[in-house]
Amino acid sequence: MTTLDTDTLEMVLATLREYAAKQLSPEYLRDLDARDEFPMDVLRELYDPDKIGLHLIFIPEEYGGLGGGAYDIYRVSELMARIDLGIATGVLATFLGTDPITVGGTEEQKTHWMGRIADEGLLVAYGATEPQAGSDLGTLTTKAEPVIEDGQVVGYKISGRKQWISNGGVAEIYTILASAPGGLSWFVVEKDAPGFVKGKHEDKHGIRASNTSALFLDDVYVTADRLVGGVEGRGLAQAQAVFGYTRLMVAAFGLGGGWAALERAIRYSQTRVQGGGLLSTKQAYTHKLLVPNAVRLEAARAYIEWTAARIDAGEPDLQTEGAIAKYLATESGNKAAEDSIQAHGGYGYTKEYMVEKIKRDVRITCIYEGTSEIMEWTIARDRWQLHLKTRGAYYLDWAKRLDALAASSPAGGAATAALAMRALATLLERSRLDRLTRNQHVLFRLGELIAYAETAAIFAEHAATPSSAMPFTAETRLAMARIHARTAALKIASDGLGWAIGAGQTDPNLASSLGLPAIYAAQAGQIEDMNRVAADLVAAFPAE
Repeated sequence: MTTLDTDTLEMVLATLREYAAKQLSPEYLRDLDARDEFPMDVLRELYDPDKIGLHLIFIPEEYGGLGGGAYDIYRVSELMARIDLGIATGVLATFLGTDPITVGGTEEQKTHWMGRIADEGLLVAYGATEPQAGSDLGTLTTKAEPVIEDGQVVGYKISGRKQWISNGGVAEIYTILASAPGGLSWFVVEKDAPGFVKGKHEDKHGIRASNTSALFLDDVYVTADRLVGGVEGRGLAQAQAVFGYTRLMVAAFGLGGGWAALERAIRYSQTRVQGGGLLSTKQAYTHKLLVPNAVRLEAARAYIEWTAARIDAGEPDLQTEGAIAKYLATESGNKAAEDSIQAHGGYGYTKEYMVEKIKRDVRITCIYEGTSEIMEWTIARDRWQLHLKTRGAYYLDWAKRLDALAASSPAGGAATAALAMRALATLLERSRLDRLTRNQHVLFRLGELIAYAETAAIFAEHAATPSSAMPFTAETRLAMARIHARTAALKIASDGLGWAIGAGQTDPNLASSLGLPAIYAAQAGQIEDMNRVAADLVAAFPAE
């Protein structure tokens, strides 16, 4: 599945683990957090081509990089997030900053800028967000005024303000999105350009080892060859072209952050005695705080790997899949971190225990690169259009494929995932007939339910194939897939029914049409599967 050869990817991951074990101890990371300090020396070592050269994963081979694909970047991103999400964000910022050049630059621009970044290990920042223009890039106000000599555009003067820019105060190269006469366009700006001022480092809730600053541009002059692609008006399309890719990377951050916390809770449960026995032996603990989080995270992983494989195969237009991956992985990671604090009791609420810091860090993954609410809207909008275009057949056809899978491989929950798909199709059609999506909240809740349905389907389809990223057997993954399919089906039917009634739906038999009796019957075996997963989590992560 890896674009890199397997040995190269494993070498990069092993090098990262070794570096983190030696240089990035929990004590050091907590100290960075307390001092709100960006570890420039760490980023320099990570980017040093003669040491780790982590940034080379993102750079195509023809410009001096390793040319890693979506799968490789997901694996590296998850590991970085497991180590420290603040430091991982500094790496993410360079990747985002190079995106406009990678996607839209001329060959000369790619050779020059990507070559410099590869050779010199330069930090990069992505300057899109503004104080009044977050995820809605179409409303930004930064302007790029052409400078004309002898009837030719020789350069641009850029003026405006950018907000919440990762690496904003420490980068050496910036890609800045501004409105030119021909439309939104990306420009390359270097750190010492006259009129370019970096704001103070933001005092953040989490990821305090990352640098986040405002940028102020006052008639910052750039030559015409700094216009990415050489043509005005392509900036928004260039930004949207990589959403599926970049959101997959943030999904991996949520996945890694969630597992970093959950693994600590699993190990803690094997040392803490309560009520005469270890917490790891008590369903009240494992079946509430451990198992559901592990299942959601691994369902998200299956969807991430499925989407990455499609990206690496050259499939275009995967923004919706990227949104689903980001939504479930980051919401699941945030929930896993929250429950890991609970799992540690009072200790988890203290800064001495890493779960407290991880929770503050992972929270940002539900916000940056598109909030969870933007993801819900994106998912619902795109899949709603697909439902209308196919006259309701899209999810019904998927359900048929799951039925066929269940006939040959019944152990992975495909039959229950098919029930989820049919319930979703019924809910979407009822929303169409009764015009329920006039209510914005209904539309957004459909986005959540779609994410659960699709991840249940993909997990069921891929559960029998172990992921190289986690130490779970095929049997454990099959049990997890069954749990997630049951949860998704019940959520879609019960929550969907509630919201449809709340919005005024008119079908008196909707509960039956959604298949609620069959979905309730499919819950048989849930506790047994949770028992299996709880035992396997303890086996996979024994107390240290």
